[in-house]
Amino acid sequence: MHPWDAINLNADLGESFGAWSMGDDPAMLDVVASANIACGFHAGDPLVMRQTVRAALARGVSVGAHPSFPDLQGFGRRRMDLSPPELEAVLVYQIGALQGVTAAEGGRVTHVKPHGALSNMACADAALAETVARAVRAVDGGLILLAPAHSELARAGEQAGLRVALEVFADRAYQDDGQLVPRSRSGAVLHGAEACWQHVQRMLDARALVSVTGRRLPTEIDSICVHGDGAEAVATARAIRAGLAGMGVAVVPLPGMRRRTQGQGREVAI
Repeated sequence: MHPWDAINLNADLGESFGAWSMGDDPAMLDVVASANIACGFHAGDPLVMRQTVRAALARGVSVGAHPSFPDLQGFGRRRMDLSPPELEAVLVYQIGALQGVTAAEGGRVTHVKPHGALSNMACADAALAETVARAVRAVDGGLILLAPAHSELARAGEQAGLRVALEVFADRAYQDDGQLVPRSRSGAVLHGAEACWQHVQRMLDARALVSVTGRRLPTEIDSICVHGDGAEAVATARAIRAGLAGMGVAVVPLPGMRRRTQGQGREVAI
């Protein structure tokens, strides 16, 4: 039986840019409870940011910054080697930009989730993860760091004194060490709403990451991510929300997420 009464469902949104459109953000915002909004360095622009924030707030969806390496042409998926001071400045700049946009719409940014190659590298590199956590804390120590389960990024956030929400991916396969299967490999991205829901359900039932070989890595699960840029994204998010409802699990924004401690039957805020 699922050990939680509630869980968060999030998506990476606001990734259109100028005349270039990506994803169906309005439809996705009707399903998810938290939005990770691109801050202009891998996708998004000031107008797209503001429109996405406005749409999220209108639906009661919590707003998070989705900062990346400065890699607009590569959609933030190319590895970059930035010094810690430069990377920290890049992150502070992006988070601050979204804070300004969100404040102008009468809301506030409640979490930060790194994007793409930055996230993947920080999940495996403790020093890089520490820089990311330090940047988030420098902007606002009350921000939630949305980080993949079993990652150096999650550990760095906890060590920095940040609230950390542990995330699993509905549409990505895992390696035995808990890292994502690289997109260059076959089977890295799961396709079809039912396949994604089954993947999520296996992890919820096991209370663990489940790798492509079946290995289980026990973890709390605070949030489920559906990438918003795929053609099947909205259908996948709807299937997951329906599946959670069938299990009696409510979908809530990150700031309202509480974790039920295993074996103790009590809930604590993340």
